[in-house]
Amino acid sequence: MHSRCLDAIIKQMKIGVRYETIYRYDRAVRFSPHDVRLFPRTDRFVQMTRLDFRTQPETTVRFGRDVFDNVVASCFFDHPSEMLELRLAIDVEATKKNPFDFVLSRRAVQMPFNYEEDIASIICVYCKRQTDKAISLPGWRPPSQESPRETVATLVELTEALHQTISYERREEGAAQSPAETLRRQRGACRDTAVLLSEMLRDLGLAARVVSGYLAGGEGSRAEGSLHAWTEVFLPGAGWIGLDPTNGIFCNDSFIPAAVGLRPADITPISGSFYHRGRIPAEMKSRLELITL
Repeated sequence: MHSRCLDAIIKQMKIGVRYETIYRYDRAVRFSPHDVRLFPRTDRFVQMTRLDFRTQPETTVRFGRDVFDNVVASCFFDHPSEMLELRLAIDVEATKKNPFDFVLSRRAVQMPFNYEEDIASIICVYCKRQTDKAISLPGWRPPSQESPRETVATLVELTEALHQTISYERREEGAAQSPAETLRRQRGACRDTAVLLSEMLRDLGLAARVVSGYLAGGEGSRAEGSLHAWTEVFLPGAGWIGLDPTNGIFCNDSFIPAAVGLRPADITPISGSFYHRGRIPAEMKSRLELITL
């Protein structure tokens, strides 16, 4: 079939992202530079067709990319204010995606496996555990040299096991829990289970990274209507494959990534601070709307 015919039958979903965060203070404060990582990482499945980013008070905004190739908007505020408002309107075209439409290289069909030397030298930083202790999920048996297992089936099983074990709780603010705390509580926000899965994958010798972004068209899904976080694992022959332990699934075209990194701090949607002598009460409100266009 000619490429034109293929293009004609490829289904696309048009999504509007409308996001705002408002900080209010009892009196005027000064702001440090703020970095914003809320912009889609585009590829052949995700294309951005509109971008409107505004701040109040108005500021100088410079767009760049960080070491993970995330788009970062750096905002520089010159004057004190009692309020800081960030508004974002994005339109995205997402192409229909089968999350299992990939072919693994021969050496990666079963786990455990080792990356080829040239690949390992590049992605080794993603294989290093970011916490002190190895993670063990009760009732789940990892593959071993004595008992190898099919790679995709193992990842499906592990992702589903975390979905069944960790109850979801929405927590808009605060740092991610440690993997040990998430397992102990058996509760966590999406960023907590994403960190937990990343560490478990690293313990299996795999390269893993955490992802933040949007989950569109996920009616009934955990984390629906809020910023979402999940995990990506590098599989030879397939590349970076998304796994969502919060919902127990591989990531399809409903997932729109905005930032990737080793740690939650690398994918923080908005980072920055304010300055004032003495303590001052502050209030933050955020709202996210995902609409089908």
